[in-house]
Amino acid sequence: MRGQVILLICVFSVACVDGQVSYSIPEEMEKGSLVCNVAQDLGLSVARLKSGKARLHSGDSAEYVELDTNRGVLLIRERIDRETLCGETTPCALHLQIILENPMELFRITIEITDINDNAPSFASSEKRFEISESAIVGSKFVLEKAVDADIGMNDLQSYLLKPTNNFALKLEQEADGSKKVEMILQKPLDREQEERISLLLTAVDGGKPRMSGTMQILINVLDANDNAPIFTKSVYKTTLTENSARGTKVITVSATDRDKGSNGEISYTISNSKRRLSDLFQIDRKTGEVAVVGEIDYEKTKSLQIDIEAMDNGGLSDSSKILMDIIDVNDNSPQLKILSKSNSILEDSLEGTVIAMVSVNDPDSERNGNVRCNINQDIPFKIQNTMSGIYSLVTDSELDRETASEYNITVTCSDEGVPSLSSSVTLTLQISDVNDNAPVFERSSYEAYIVENNTPGVSIFTVKATDADWKQNARVSYILEDSSVNGVPVSSYVSVSADSGVIHAVRSFDYEQIKDFRFCVKAQDGGSPPLSSNVSVNIQIQDQNDNPPQVLYPVQTAGSVVAEMVPRSADVGYLVTKVVAVDVDSGQNAWLSYKLQKATDRALFEVGSQNGEIRTVRQVTEKDLLKQRLTVIVEDNGQPSRSATVIVNVAVADSFPEVLSEFSDFPHDKDYNDNLTFYLVLALAVVSFLFITCLVVIISVKIYRWRQSRILYHSSLPVIPYYPPRYSDTLGTGTLPHTYNYEVCRTTDSRKSDCKFGRAGSQNVLIMDPSSTGTMQRMQSEKSILDEPDSPLEVTDFTETSRQREAGVHVAFVNGDRRWRAAALRNDADSHYSVRC
Repeated sequence: MRGQVILLICVFSVACVDGQVSYSIPEEMEKGSLVCNVAQDLGLSVARLKSGKARLHSGDSAEYVELDTNRGVLLIRERIDRETLCGETTPCALHLQIILENPMELFRITIEITDINDNAPSFASSEKRFEISESAIVGSKFVLEKAVDADIGMNDLQSYLLKPTNNFALKLEQEADGSKKVEMILQKPLDREQEERISLLLTAVDGGKPRMSGTMQILINVLDANDNAPIFTKSVYKTTLTENSARGTKVITVSATDRDKGSNGEISYTISNSKRRLSDLFQIDRKTGEVAVVGEIDYEKTKSLQIDIEAMDNGGLSDSSKILMDIIDVNDNSPQLKILSKSNSILEDSLEGTVIAMVSVNDPDSERNGNVRCNINQDIPFKIQNTMSGIYSLVTDSELDRETASEYNITVTCSDEGVPSLSSSVTLTLQISDVNDNAPVFERSSYEAYIVENNTPGVSIFTVKATDADWKQNARVSYILEDSSVNGVPVSSYVSVSADSGVIHAVRSFDYEQIKDFRFCVKAQDGGSPPLSSNVSVNIQIQDQNDNPPQVLYPVQTAGSVVAEMVPRSADVGYLVTKVVAVDVDSGQNAWLSYKLQKATDRALFEVGSQNGEIRTVRQVTEKDLLKQRLTVIVEDNGQPSRSATVIVNVAVADSFPEVLSEFSDFPHDKDYNDNLTFYLVLALAVVSFLFITCLVVIISVKIYRWRQSRILYHSSLPVIPYYPPRYSDTLGTGTLPHTYNYEVCRTTDSRKSDCKFGRAGSQNVLIMDPSSTGTMQRMQSEKSILDEPDSPLEVTDFTETSRQREAGVHVAFVNGDRRWRAAALRNDADSHYSVRC
């Protein structure tokens, strides 16, 4: 019959307001019974339940209901006994929450448990004994034990029946708590002689369908003459009691009087039976009527109590009273926290207000003791807010930065307003997930490194280093050589960069004389998506090595001619013979040159300046000194190791040119050079002869052109053009050859059109002789209009031409009567042009 009732009572009400639904089901439904289609009522799909990982939160109560996410329905998980769940509390309801994620949502569900008539009224004892004097007057009251029915409403106890009713009748009186006070009224005097023992049956009936009942046997012994019943001084006693009062605490003392004497006037006090079995909480002294605490008083279980007290004399007469007791709440419960949902990690670029956790908060105390406020630890970018009654959300309050804090321990503390205040806390650990929001940063704003020239290709120069404040892949830095060029050459042909370590390697061997420094950029790029990068400038300085020997610029060493410096025999001590000029393309101390005399025909006659390379006489020249002097000068740099070059200087000690000519004409001719020259001349003549027939016009034009050019050259007054060795200059007489003399000789086939230009005379004498030259200079003229300085004219004062001179092709001029010789060796070639420096 009960199963049919459960199946039939499947009527429920649904109310959905602000994400809340309410249902009503009867108790005692079978396990697995359908409660409702919650997905349909909430407007949710089954797919949403699954994707949101829907779960049912039932709070602190037992899990009587479960959620079937495949169907979107609520099912009975455990049999529900309303009396066990709620007792006398009405209405009796289960408060549940359905929690969804992605996004996070919460829905409240209230399921009211309705009562069915599954409990029959019952008495604490199966029988009740009375001893009533036969002198008891009509109308005497005898308090009967109340029956207890765990059901409520119409299913609760409704009425009592007493049988037989010959001497006694029932009187029911409604009490403040809704129960009925049961009294047995004597309506007919007793006669012990006729009936000494009377047996009555008291039946308690509830209002359920079908009705259920319970019985108690009443046995009455008829005594003799006790005609006064006890009377309480108050019909109702009121008092208060603080919860958690210690056992033995005195609550109140009740009192009743009996006008009888002797044993008939002795009164004993008892606590009547009730639904709550108050005898487990309180006891009364049978003699004094003092009520004391013997159990645990909990305001959260009951807020007020009613204790029924009975006073009975020895004759069986009794009276009843009650104690109304209000329980005073004590702040003895800390707030109860429960995490409904939480996120273990969150991206550092999450928007402000992102929910990371939902916490349920409950305090069973009342009034201020149950008012709860929650907060979190300070100085963190989060805040807690009350989203609905008893539910708090933990959300982000500002921007997150994993590089500042990668993990947060968030402590949620909830405190009530009681005195003293009680609190509870729970700690959540939240990881901040990295986002690629930091570009690599180099340790320096720019780098400068040095490498010695002539390095081995592939050698490591130095290392650039960049760091990224991000994490894992976003912090993995790769190094890239930016495209650029150095002197029109891609920089990748000079250096390379290791992508992982940032080590810069030389791709080639560097030459300081070609490139002294160069600049390029290196990019550091992280592994994020999209990647971030930064650049740094790198300047490579090439350091010089002593890898170049000195180069002698003067005197020039030639294979086809002999260069000789002339020193008159009248030269004084310290006479400047010549100056050795050398340079070193290295730099720094590698280019510091020193000069010393290595070999000499007469070491006692000449010395070389160690710093300037000047060759001077050490003593007075004598007649005994050899005409031909040969000096070997070595030029060394200051590098480590040192490099050197050797130059041979020929010096002629003579006062007249014929002496020099006769001595130096013995030098061997450059036969190979002449043979080669003859071969080329013959070859050229053959080519010209072959082309003459076919290109006559062209040749005539060229001849005319050359003739006109020679005329222009003859009539022009060109300035003297000094000669400087390329890339070098003379500084204070210590660098290169001093450009003191400058001669220009222009010759044509017609000797009358030949020109000689002489610069101003200096302190050095040079004799250049070419033994292979032939021909005779017929005439030499000097024109004042072509001199460098008008105030110092040059005049040919003396000239003697000998057969030896003609053969050697040597032409000598004495300038202004000075006995310093000037000589030029001129080849007898058509249109030859020579520049001679002394």
